[in-house]
Amino acid sequence: MDFSGMFLTLALAALFLCLLRFLAGFRRSSSSKLPLPPGTMGYPYVGETFQLYSQDPNVFFASKQKRYGSVFKTHVLGCPCVMISSPEAAKFVLVTKSHLFKPTFPASKERMLGKQAIFFHQGDYHAKLRKLVLRAFMPDSVRNMVPHIESIAQESLNSWDGTQLNTYQEMKTYTFNVALISILGQDAVFYREDLKRCYYILEKGYNSMPINLPGTLFHKAMKARKELAQILANILAKRRQNPSTHKDLLGSFMEDKEGLSDEQIADNIIGVIFAARDTTASVLTWILKYLADNPTVLEAVTEEQMAIRKGKKEGESLTWEDTKKMTLTSRVVQETMRVATILSFTFREAVEDVEYDGYLIPKGWKVLPLFRNIHHNADFFSDPGKFDPSRFEVAPKPNTFMPFGNGIHSCPGNELAKLEISILIHHLTTKYRWSIMGPSDGIQYGPFALPQNGLPIALEQKPEVDV
Repeated sequence: MDFSGMFLTLALAALFLCLLRFLAGFRRSSSSKLPLPPGTMGYPYVGETFQLYSQDPNVFFASKQKRYGSVFKTHVLGCPCVMISSPEAAKFVLVTKSHLFKPTFPASKERMLGKQAIFFHQGDYHAKLRKLVLRAFMPDSVRNMVPHIESIAQESLNSWDGTQLNTYQEMKTYTFNVALISILGQDAVFYREDLKRCYYILEKGYNSMPINLPGTLFHKAMKARKELAQILANILAKRRQNPSTHKDLLGSFMEDKEGLSDEQIADNIIGVIFAARDTTASVLTWILKYLADNPTVLEAVTEEQMAIRKGKKEGESLTWEDTKKMTLTSRVVQETMRVATILSFTFREAVEDVEYDGYLIPKGWKVLPLFRNIHHNADFFSDPGKFDPSRFEVAPKPNTFMPFGNGIHSCPGNELAKLEISILIHHLTTKYRWSIMGPSDGIQYGPFALPQNGLPIALEQKPEVDV
């Protein structure tokens, strides 16, 4: 190429770059002319955090929605936020334009669970991890876990028989043991107690102030997290010494072709176990409360489960096909997840200026889809505060029921969660009865919505004549 030709090429390239800058600037100046959503930002720095957490958070969300509509701004936890409470807006953020909104967590949470965990990423790395998790938790994989989960359920219920117990705490133990067997396979048996001890310490520090000084909950949690990583390193080393095929999640992560580092594997195992435990335990706790409060529903569920039991020989185990016959039970689970809405909202962050419904969502602002507001909207669910499993005889409208989130970041373990809930309900309703001890109308948040005091109950085995 001669000098004049090269000069012309460079000139055109420079002109093109100038044009791009102009268009980018025009777009930003145009978007900056858009109004922010209506709402209030509260006091400097603290914003409206006190108003949010000094009461039932859902009262705060509902009052804002009533005053400003389904899209409004606020300032909580040191961050400017846009909160959305319509199915259309939730779909926009979580599905249609999900690439414009990245998952976001406080830095202390990332340090505690592991920065390489699936929850904190998007793009190719997230897609790769999601594929590996789904491979271990899809129906074709979890169906083979039915006998293992059933054994854990029966063992748990036997240990509760004739006692008074804190439902939530015992359900956390049950779901933790199920999570371990699904993630670590038979290796879980050898490390269960050490893992449980470390996770208990990690949990206590999870919502503490991120002050990493000796004696603080955060410091203790970080030490427990380091021990968890060492336990997983030992499991990885032993599996490599005795290579064989493992169908659990750890086996999925360890396949050579996936090329994950030990740190990436550890971060994701620690994170998935943490996520798999508390939410499912919360759902089970609410199910026991709603069944106790609605004896007609409990009787109908018991009849459904007894029909399955009577169709089996003495001592014969449940099968995957049996769990698919639990139609009413499935509706009870769905209605529990709607009424209780364990995860009231989720956090996203705008990666660039985004326009929605005539408003500007500035880059860096947090965006919170309010699942509970959608689940309790009378336009989609009549008499939304009433526990009525029959409403799920008809499928809900799209994007109005999102107990596991929506889009590429929805919970990949939902099939496992539904399976372990169904199996426990089967043995609970066919062999046991329970009563709530003390007041049960109150709700506590820590951070998930729970019945007051974790729902203390007395549980005992039914007389054989009743069974």
